[in-house]
Amino acid sequence: MTSKIFVEKFGGASVNSAKAVENVKHILQLSNKKRIVVISAMGKTTNALEEVVNLWYKEKKLSPKLEEIALYHTQLLKQLFPKKEQFANVSNILNNIIEEIKTQLNNINSNDYNFLYDSIVSFGEKISTSIISNYLNFEGVKNKLLFACDIIRTDNNYRNATVLWEETKNNVATKILPLISSYDTIIIQGFIGGTKEGLSTTLGREGSDYSASILAHCVKAESLTIWKDVPGLLNADPKRIKQTTKIISLPYREAIELSYYGASIIHPKTIKPLENINIPLFIKSFIHPEEKGSVICNQEEIKPKVTNYIFKDNQILLSISPKDFSFIDERNMALVYNVLAKNNIKVNLMQNSAISFSVCFDENVNILPKVLEDLKTDFNVKYNTNLQLITLRHYNQEAMEDILKDKTLLIEQKNRTTVQYLVEK
Repeated sequence: MTSKIFVEKFGGASVNSAKAVENVKHILQLSNKKRIVVISAMGKTTNALEEVVNLWYKEKKLSPKLEEIALYHTQLLKQLFPKKEQFANVSNILNNIIEEIKTQLNNINSNDYNFLYDSIVSFGEKISTSIISNYLNFEGVKNKLLFACDIIRTDNNYRNATVLWEETKNNVATKILPLISSYDTIIIQGFIGGTKEGLSTTLGREGSDYSASILAHCVKAESLTIWKDVPGLLNADPKRIKQTTKIISLPYREAIELSYYGASIIHPKTIKPLENINIPLFIKSFIHPEEKGSVICNQEEIKPKVTNYIFKDNQILLSISPKDFSFIDERNMALVYNVLAKNNIKVNLMQNSAISFSVCFDENVNILPKVLEDLKTDFNVKYNTNLQLITLRHYNQEAMEDILKDKTLLIEQKNRTTVQYLVEK
């Protein structure tokens, strides 16, 4: 008889300190079950590694952020491993990873930003899982550490890799399932995968949720639980909207829509693998693990039905018009989309008229010059930076009027259930 398997995911905020890691142990000890635990990089490590990548890409200089990363994790180790021998063992693992980052920077092709990014930023999760796996084993929570680059097989579309499902399912069947009888807990990284050549890839920013969903699908898990620093799925970021409402439950399709528009609580690709085989997704508080949280499952309506607010900062509005004064037709739009696709850009909003075409996307100072260079041959190009995209799902008149106060509106798009505003803040 196959054991029931549960998948649980802990994000960066849930493992950002020694106390937080101890809390992960407490949550895991609340129930006895077979589980796969997916873990993100600790705290702001991913952001720090991005700075390492950016400085090396631009100037071939080693960022002081790398030493900060080493110090941050070393301080955490001192609290988690008070015994000298334990500290020495895990500290040695950390130091080896830091040295490997330096080696990678010097040896890989640093002219390819996306490849450089995936090669370096993926180390954040390798550090966090190595620390937490060792800590849990020392504390009596027997577990096996695996590396996602050996399990989740992807193509080489760096920074937004596509999962190769058949190869991934085969890897799960041969490399994870046989361990379930010996270990109640499997520890693995979120966010990252690997090519058949053994090169690290990433699944898109905040992709750890998607990693957990992939694994849940492959093992036909009983459920997936994502542990957050909020009581469940809220209708808005409490840092943006003073009064928020907790969503008790919502259908898969509604969650897909919210994540597509940029709701940060879940990665856009997380839901579909779960929906396909009806795996419920629980979003719970790691601060109050005893509380119910929210569930995404097979139902008809969102409960309660309130306006959902989604904010995306650091947006670019790129507007193009043909140099030959022709109309914006399918040929011109195809040329623009080819450029965007080549540079791994996801369009968050688009609008066209007879002679112009505008797209809104996340700002990336390293990629934008390439986009402009590729477009300027055929088009006149203008762009605005530092914009904000606001999406209201299940909007009402009061919500629309309130959200636009003290903002300059550039673009508005509306359908029956959703309105989007691109604004200057």
